[in-house]
Amino acid sequence: MAGSMKAIKLRIKSVKGTSQITRAMELVASSKLVRAKERVQKSRPYYETLYATLRDIVAGADEFSSPFLTARPVKRAAYIVIAGDRGLAGGYNANVLRLAEELIKKDSADGIDAVTLPIGKKALEFFDKRGRQIYSRAFSQAEALRVGGCFSMAKDMCGAYLKGEIDRLTLCYTHFDSMLSQSPRFVELLPLTLDAEQGAHSRGQLYDTDARSLFAAIVPEYVGGILYGALCESVVSEQGARRAAMEAAGKNAQEMIEQLNLKYNRARQGAITQEITEIVAGAES
Repeated sequence: MAGSMKAIKLRIKSVKGTSQITRAMELVASSKLVRAKERVQKSRPYYETLYATLRDIVAGADEFSSPFLTARPVKRAAYIVIAGDRGLAGGYNANVLRLAEELIKKDSADGIDAVTLPIGKKALEFFDKRGRQIYSRAFSQAEALRVGGCFSMAKDMCGAYLKGEIDRLTLCYTHFDSMLSQSPRFVELLPLTLDAEQGAHSRGQLYDTDARSLFAAIVPEYVGGILYGALCESVVSEQGARRAAMEAAGKNAQEMIEQLNLKYNRARQGAITQEITEIVAGAES
């Protein structure tokens, strides 16, 4: 009985220590979440303005054409997949990686060769384990990726598209819906799809350079802005998912501690009852 009580006591101490860790991780995630949400809000105007400019250029030119707008038979597709560097974030990593894998399998069934550009340690490990083609390993640390890295990646991928090395570029990331909900999404970056009708009011605008050159110069900047915005959305989603997971873990730890305390008290009461019984039996004898 004494051995059982000691084991329960050690278990309670262990769970309390884990509870303190989850509480600390929850506070850290909450702090990072606030800063990440601010970055999301600041990133949106940039690529929204560039999108409007691209749309206006197309609408303002007669019979405008660009390789970035021309859909062609897809022989090789590239996937930029944003995940995290660490776990303990609920289904954050698993959901977006599952989405990317489903899209790649669908392409494979259609005879399309797929190559991945993973962002984050978890994404790189996932595709390495499955033997997927890796376009670049330069962005294996999501936390280390900044604005410059996103624009560098965008220029590289746009160059590969123009050279015919890839025929479609798709981005997989996690959208922050709310503190309790984060949804994996994908968006096709190249070829571009623009709603030229909304830019019809710009017809007749004059630019310092010809429209096609200006369009070609803006596209990599626009794609880079989209990538950075998606990265910010993914970071917010990761911190939100981690905060929710640590909060749930903390609640489970408290419930476990209560159950262990109840077991400990019962064991202690049983030990006291046994001692009293032995004393009474000895006195009677």
